[in-house]
Amino acid sequence: MAGSVHLERDGPIAVLVIDNPPVNAGSHAVRKGLLSAIATVEADETCTGAVLIGAGRSFISGSDLREFDLPLDPPQMPQVIAAIEGATKPFVAALHGAALGGGYELALGCDARVAAQGTVIGLPETALGIIPGAGGTQKLPRLVGRPEAIRLIAGAVRVPAEPALALGMIDALATGDLRAEAVALALSLAGEKRRVIDRPVPETEGLEEAVAKASHRARPHVLAAIAHVRAAGNGPVADGLAAERATFQHLRTAPEARALRHIFFAEREAARGNPDRRAKPLPIDRLGVIGSGTMGAGIATAILLSGRPVCLVDADAAALDRGIARIDEALAGAVRRGKLTVETAAKARARLQAGTDLAALSPCDLVIEAVFEDAGVKQALFSRLDTVLRRDAVLATNTSYLDIDAMAQAISHPERVIGLHFFSPAHVMKLLEIVRATASSDAAMATGFAVAKLLGKQPVEAGNGFGFIGNRIYAAYRSACEFMLEDGALPHEVDAALEDFGFAMGPFKVADLSGLDIAWNMRRAQAATRDPRDRYVTIPDQLCEAGRFGRKTGAGFYRYEGGNPLPDPQVETLILAASDAKTITRQALLPQDIVLRAMAAIVNEAALVVADGIALCPGDIDVALVNGYGFPRWRGGPVHWALEQDGPALAQACADFAAMAGPGRRKGDLGHLRTNGRVTR
Repeated sequence: MAGSVHLERDGPIAVLVIDNPPVNAGSHAVRKGLLSAIATVEADETCTGAVLIGAGRSFISGSDLREFDLPLDPPQMPQVIAAIEGATKPFVAALHGAALGGGYELALGCDARVAAQGTVIGLPETALGIIPGAGGTQKLPRLVGRPEAIRLIAGAVRVPAEPALALGMIDALATGDLRAEAVALALSLAGEKRRVIDRPVPETEGLEEAVAKASHRARPHVLAAIAHVRAAGNGPVADGLAAERATFQHLRTAPEARALRHIFFAEREAARGNPDRRAKPLPIDRLGVIGSGTMGAGIATAILLSGRPVCLVDADAAALDRGIARIDEALAGAVRRGKLTVETAAKARARLQAGTDLAALSPCDLVIEAVFEDAGVKQALFSRLDTVLRRDAVLATNTSYLDIDAMAQAISHPERVIGLHFFSPAHVMKLLEIVRATASSDAAMATGFAVAKLLGKQPVEAGNGFGFIGNRIYAAYRSACEFMLEDGALPHEVDAALEDFGFAMGPFKVADLSGLDIAWNMRRAQAATRDPRDRYVTIPDQLCEAGRFGRKTGAGFYRYEGGNPLPDPQVETLILAASDAKTITRQALLPQDIVLRAMAAIVNEAALVVADGIALCPGDIDVALVNGYGFPRWRGGPVHWALEQDGPALAQACADFAAMAGPGRRKGDLGHLRTNGRVTR
């Protein structure tokens, strides 16, 4: 049937096998094949019912997003579902792997749903800037109630099979052969139709609370999804389905949906790394972490949560105790938030081995160092590890800025050295930059990507250069924001403009949260090599000299009362004096001016990162900034945003930033951001 749906028989039950590898996306061919097979089932008098099941590893993982930028050819999914609901014979959906989006909506059109252990179910369309468009907002509330449907749909929640059964999203959980149990369920229906759409919406409490939570800072597509769920059951079914479909069609081609599809595909490509790399990853059964500070403890926690044991080493016993306490608190916090059970947390904790002797790392397949960000300290550590670790063990550094090639020179087999740059808190943040040094072997790099997959991280491959991808671009962004302080803006004005643009947090709030002393130490270390002709803003240094290191000291760019950042007149006085010292005539900056100047710095540096070969392709920059730096996902990343702007105006803003920064800052060629495909290096 159209090459994507095969009709088989199991006695009187027809089995419609959806076969569209690799993940059975609900493409036009699948929809056409299903519609034809449904008609065949309905016309066959010897057939009493049907089962829908996926070939390979999934039921239907969702719609084929590649079709969404074009007019959708008929039959569309609502037509397929209407055929199932209009049939006289019962249909059972046999779910395994993933039953998401249009796949789960297809299952909702069936008369019963049975899922294999390990199946993931849900309607995550809002993560792509759209809403369920084939009955999801009208049918899920009939199974779980409106408040729960809002939580699941607005939050793009993917639900494992067992809790899905408890919620009523499925009717049964297979304990043996999925196909056989689905056929048995179809036989048991004995010709009876049990359409979800015919059920009333149960009256459940908590609707307004669910709406309030889901609406907080929600984008328009989320608000639309909420509205359609609220309307479910309040009027004719046909009207509810038609209204939902109209909203879906409108949102499908809107700018936000295009941006979110872009980042979806960019993330998938980034996870593959260099397309020409053929080496397989090395075993990573035993992992080690050196350094038990905030980052080291976070990395160790991430490993424990992945189900692997970890050996945590710190030469300072007191620091090690503090690191273990951080791990314990992270696990306890996961239990409090319902992410882990007490039993699961205890098992994770039992996988931790900790000590002060580097020799304990000798059995490890991969070791990640997360010690103090000092080149001398790291090189000395690498030299010691060369005598401790196996020759085939991969050695990774978590450095944020330092030269990995210089570290690799300290060991006899530099090909096993890579960068694994985590983001704090390491057990929470998704981004993991996998950095290739000059000598890094393909096997070592492949192992880095295997670590990312094991830990559930979003990997991005980066070349070895100052700040790699993310921190290099963020440094340019931070410089532009500091220039604006001297030119006429105040910290809260810059932060407000960029948060309104969509950043999770403004740059000066981020600086206070991270600790101003960290960047201060780096600037002092680089002072001797800084070009005196480059523009340098001393305001952050003066704050540090005054002991204002951010939240941890109760004062930085802001003062803090009860944890809340408040504008500080002392900081304003300091900023005005800095402008006067450079004889800069301050001029008020409008929010749109702040955004343009900040984005120009980001885009200019992004073009240089691609030109210098630090990023494999422009899309990797979007992935890094969205997943690690709070760039608004719904804008698709800075490169996607840039390509949607007026080209000449943005190019001029980039040139203005480069000129303002001084001779040490190059002007990027925005043509590099239009590069298609991935660069191999």
